[in-house]
Amino acid sequence: MLHVRWLGRVGYQDAHALQRGLFERSADDHLLLLEHPHVYTLGARGSLDHVLVPPASVGAELVRADRGGDVTYHGPGQLVGYPILTVPGKRGGGMADTVAYVRSVEQLVIDTLGDLGVRGASRLDGYPGVWIEDRKICAVGVRLSRGRTMHGFALNVDPDLSMFEHIVPCGITDKAVTSLAAEGHAVPMRDVVSALVDRAVVRWGSDGWERQDVVWRERPEDLSAFSRTGVAGEAVPVRLMGRRAEAGVVDAVAIDERKPSWVKARVRIGDDYLRLKRTMRDLSLVTVCEEAGCPNIFECWADGTATFMINGERCTRACGFCLVDTSHPQPLDTTEPQRVADAVAQMGLSFVVLTAVARDDLADGGATGFAATIDAIRARTPGVEVEVLIPDCKGDTAALATIFDARPDVLNHNVETVPRLQRAVRPSASYARSLSVLARAKDAGLLTKSGLIVGLGEEHDEVLATLGDLHAVGVDIVTIGQYLRPTTHHLPVARWWTPEELDALKVEGEAMGIGHVEASPLTRSSHHARESVAAVRVTLGQRVSAG
Repeated sequence: MLHVRWLGRVGYQDAHALQRGLFERSADDHLLLLEHPHVYTLGARGSLDHVLVPPASVGAELVRADRGGDVTYHGPGQLVGYPILTVPGKRGGGMADTVAYVRSVEQLVIDTLGDLGVRGASRLDGYPGVWIEDRKICAVGVRLSRGRTMHGFALNVDPDLSMFEHIVPCGITDKAVTSLAAEGHAVPMRDVVSALVDRAVVRWGSDGWERQDVVWRERPEDLSAFSRTGVAGEAVPVRLMGRRAEAGVVDAVAIDERKPSWVKARVRIGDDYLRLKRTMRDLSLVTVCEEAGCPNIFECWADGTATFMINGERCTRACGFCLVDTSHPQPLDTTEPQRVADAVAQMGLSFVVLTAVARDDLADGGATGFAATIDAIRARTPGVEVEVLIPDCKGDTAALATIFDARPDVLNHNVETVPRLQRAVRPSASYARSLSVLARAKDAGLLTKSGLIVGLGEEHDEVLATLGDLHAVGVDIVTIGQYLRPTTHHLPVARWWTPEELDALKVEGEAMGIGHVEASPLTRSSHHARESVAAVRVTLGQRVSAG
């Protein structure tokens, strides 16, 4: 099966981590299509002499890549394709197989250009890539190992060609670089992607294929219907309704409509609930249970469990589903890790969940706070298991390593929704980056977890595709729960998923190979966290025994 993903604008390091995760852990074929921010990449044997100016001076970064070839440029207006494929061959990745595969990638692009009306696109003897006479329109640089491919091609649709003047592209001194636009073909990126996908599924999708797109960054022609009164007279911000419309979601449940019985939580204010609440207040601690209005707070607190929210109460992002405060964040409290550790000891917990607001104002995105709190808990109460639900830390490698090196027992990072709805639901985040965070955590040897909320306008097949992506990067545990709209200023509920539908998602996700799927109307990221870990360890143990 070929899984095609249009991912929009993706940082190079995020794309590389995602590629590597798919390369190492997925048996299926994948085609990642995207644009990069300005970046120069240097092949494994490329020469720094071919980088003519400091990349930062022209607003770019320089990255050493584990592919063949010399230096090249990636940036907006350029379609980058990363096929992660199993390539049949007698040598399992020898030179002959690599040459044959490069030829197939070149032909894919040549055929696509022909479909777009570009005449004269061909190969040039002795020079990899696709050319129009002696002008390169597409660079090709691949890695083939153990019969699996990484890296791919970069087709110039309408990039800033002056960025190529700061390097010796591909180490070639006497050839020019061109683009579709420079050759007189003003073709929208969306049309180029569709043409290329049509060719790719013929070439690589003989065993079946499916495609999911992160929504294209286009505004609806008319947003007049989405005034500040939004849905049925509610005060919904225009930006939320506009992004929702871009994603093609039109259904909405009025906030005052009676909820189905299965999304109503039972209030249980007993002694255990009150004891935990007093502990939190006495130690001036914050829980996401309260801040996010979790419907399971009474059940979990009565059971003596809570999810501690560290790094303050104010988030630097404004997701369309979340109740957490988004005002200007306050300075970090250096005593917080110890106070959390004290609470864990006083409550006699053996399993702890830590989460945090996004702190894009901090250089490390709040990573140090996670590491310090994990260390403080274990120093105070050895043997306690710690699950962390982390933000993406802007994909920063060092920041993520700070958390990974603290060795949490579970690393949770939520993708939240399907690709099409990412921009509407979490506009400051990235589907590709979230998958890359999970892939990096798995590379670090951690037990990984992610979560989805449904009822925002997604389709069943889209949820299955997202579960497939999570499985492909090695996620062990997935939570799926019904979205409950916090206020009229948040995204409307598009529909209610029934318990039977969520039960089916659990069965389908686990049939894919995900170790444990927790799915119910009131499931949230930390609901039954301890039980989910126990269940997945049983599953993993059974797989080891069977293997």
